[in-house]
Amino acid sequence: MARPFVLPDLGEGLTEAEIVTVLVAEGDLIREDAPFLEVETDKAQVEIPSPMAGRIEKIHVQPGQTVRVGEVLVTFADADEVAGRPAQAPPAPGLGPTGAATREAAAAPAHDGAPVPATPATRRLARELGVDLRGVRGSGAGGRVTDVDVRAAAGGGPSPAPARPAAKPLATVGLEPPPLPAFEQWGPVERAPLSHLRRTIADRMTLSATLVPHVTHFDRADITELDALIRRNLEAAREQGVTLTLTGFLLEATALALRAHPQFNASLDAAAGELILKRYYHLGVAVATERGLIVPVLRDVDRKPVMEIARELGALAQRVRDGKGTIEDLRGGTFTISNIGALGGTGAIPIINYPEAAILGVARAREEAVVREGQIVPRLMLPLSLTFDHRVADGADGARFASDIVRRLEHPDQLLLGL
Repeated sequence: MARPFVLPDLGEGLTEAEIVTVLVAEGDLIREDAPFLEVETDKAQVEIPSPMAGRIEKIHVQPGQTVRVGEVLVTFADADEVAGRPAQAPPAPGLGPTGAATREAAAAPAHDGAPVPATPATRRLARELGVDLRGVRGSGAGGRVTDVDVRAAAGGGPSPAPARPAAKPLATVGLEPPPLPAFEQWGPVERAPLSHLRRTIADRMTLSATLVPHVTHFDRADITELDALIRRNLEAAREQGVTLTLTGFLLEATALALRAHPQFNASLDAAAGELILKRYYHLGVAVATERGLIVPVLRDVDRKPVMEIARELGALAQRVRDGKGTIEDLRGGTFTISNIGALGGTGAIPIINYPEAAILGVARAREEAVVREGQIVPRLMLPLSLTFDHRVADGADGARFASDIVRRLEHPDQLLLGL
């Protein structure tokens, strides 16, 4: 019996993806976990691995097509039909989806029955932990195997959290825009279709701006000493393959400040009337790419020295700009920094990256005349704007949190020591 494969649940609330490249052709034999499709979501362009070994009987999608989670992507031939035949890897990049271009790979037996429902990230975790997904009972929607299920099967994961009693949902606002006027009556117009990423960004920003009562606190940090420290160590860092930048220190200062102000490293569960305080510090950094704004995530920033943060940030940002970021590179963030300093401007009020509770905006540092100890002296001043969910914190809380970040930036020697 033919075996259909549908677009899996990619996590993080993603419901659809756009097909970028089909890496196989009908009739090709591929091995389990070999990449055979590239798709673009609102988070990244990622490869979809094959859930089984077998022959591609029919391809149901084509590049440029938008598909929703659960829609059939390809159909595999009956397992008995291809048993014992060698599997192939997908074609090398640039060769196109032709059978002649495919590379020979080690033979892999086909699995009987339907593929195990699991995201690519969960499959990768299972391989790392040595867990056979076929023996794991899924606790997710529709029997999907989750990361928690895999870790539990490996003997090192927590049990799923018990269901919480229902609570009165908090109020939300729904708005329906009025129809647009006929702009053509005033002159020539041109319509340009939005890309999949741009459409999704628009939807998420509208969601955040509609659901979350934003409030913004402005502050400035004197980074004269920090800038001097960076300049003194540029060459030494470059010799170690690291580009030392202000953003690395911003990440360190913010992560340490979040420890003392946990409500900004949280998400509001409006339905339960609870604040989810995250005891890990995975910070996202907004990166401008040709495709749009993407937010890769650096994990456990509070545990890492500045040099390691700078090294990871450089590699991560480059992967995203090259379109090689994975879903894992862009998921799990707890707080976001949007640094537009390289582009100019005196300040900005960014929209919160929902479901996070806050976002830090950073503009270009400028040398200004500042009064210090009764003397007017030139100092390098960095404009900061902290935008946060007013449901989870008050103005005084925001002022204290921003001041904590400023204090750390103004004492880079302590920041290097993780204080």
